[in-house]
Amino acid sequence: VQLQASGGGLVQAGGSLRLSCVASGITFSNYHIGWFRQAPGKEREFVATFRRYNSNPYYEDSVKGLFTISRDNAKNTVYLQMNSLTAEDTAVYYCAADSTLILSSLRTSSQWDYWGQGTQVTVSS
Repeated sequence: VQLQASGGGLVQAGGSLRLSCVASGITFSNYHIGWFRQAPGKEREFVATFRRYNSNPYYEDSVKGLFTISRDNAKNTVYLQMNSLTAEDTAVYYCAADSTLILSSLRTSSQWDYWGQGTQVTVSS
């Protein structure tokens, strides 16, 4: 299983970025795909997930209305559109995949089976 995250970069506060996560080695539609982030000195935290079988997306409260997660099963890709970015969004963003998690476990990073390498997002204030 490989997850390749990309799309990070340096952006000014108020700007936008779109992250992509391309998966290989799995039957993509059977997997939940999630985004997490980790800022320096902090624990990895849940951001959003688009569950398998095209279920409804699920967001951390702090990003609701600002970030949008979507998935394209034909391209084995999940996107994270991030708008109105602030310095607090600066982190390494990771995508993850898992096929068995229940809803109550989706926010727990240790429960996910597969991880990408991360992409750095830096928001300048």
